[in-house]
Amino acid sequence: QVQLVESGGGLVQAGGSLRLSCAASGRTFSSTAVGWFRQAPGKEREFVAAIHWSGGSTTYEDSVKGRFTISRDNAKNTMYLQMDSLKPADTAVYYCAARGRYYGTSASATAYPYWGQGTQVTVSS
Repeated sequence: QVQLVESGGGLVQAGGSLRLSCAASGRTFSSTAVGWFRQAPGKEREFVAAIHWSGGSTTYEDSVKGRFTISRDNAKNTMYLQMDSLKPADTAVYYCAARGRYYGTSASATAYPYWGQGTQVTVSS
């Protein structure tokens, strides 16, 4: 069982930066692939980025490549999403999610059984 708590959301102007954090409980974080998803009002939840449990592999949704960076610190049981060059289209509730132990990354929300409560990111134009 993994419990996840996001933080770091807020209001920022277009072109600005934010760093989201996701703190995980439990002793299995270091062997768990984790990812970020987001959901804008009236839209489906969509994949943003994911990182392998070893930290050696990352994947990104095309619209955030080159602007967002996912990372993890297994010693701190924490995952991060550095978001630069933010755009109004990035406005959404951002969720962190975790897979079962030793699974690889996935862009499908149904592959992640554990979810945080979400943190709001608002980018003004």
